[in-house]
Amino acid sequence: MKSELHQRGFLSVRHLLGEFGYSDLDLFYDSNGKPHLKDGKHLSITHSFTFSAIIVSDKEVGIDIEKQREKIGKIAKKFIEYECQYLLETDEEYIKKLTVIWGVKESLYKLFATPGMLFKAHFLVIPFMLKDQKTKAWIDYKGLKKGFNAQFLEFDGFTCAYTLPE
Repeated sequence: MKSELHQRGFLSVRHLLGEFGYSDLDLFYDSNGKPHLKDGKHLSITHSFTFSAIIVSDKEVGIDIEKQREKIGKIAKKFIEYECQYLLETDEEYIKKLTVIWGVKESLYKLFATPGMLFKAHFLVIPFMLKDQKTKAWIDYKGLKKGFNAQFLEFDGFTCAYTLPE
């Protein structure tokens, strides 16, 4: 952890765990790098720039924070396919919507932590409106078809999204 931002992210996650009554001793990572809590609760962790978040749940859960940047428009074709049916580059909220889609797909990936899953091929996000702060998402992977509820919020030029099974 040479980067100061990475060090701060690591420490802030430990602080957030403490807010839930957990310590480093309660946390472990599996072979895919997914974090777990020894008490069996589900955990997901995210950090982006100066923000960190964790989510603890009785159900499988994933969370992601992303900075809203124009750069995401340049890589959109690498992670959206189905979403092209309803997402227009001319939409004034295009970057924000792309950031939501990325965040939802990243949170699904964290929830499953399965090597071989691809954002473009295996995850899809149902049409949504930013003001609703929620949508549905699906995983379609090797015969598994499963629906998820996704919530998102925007703050200070960032988007935070999390997913839970329906």
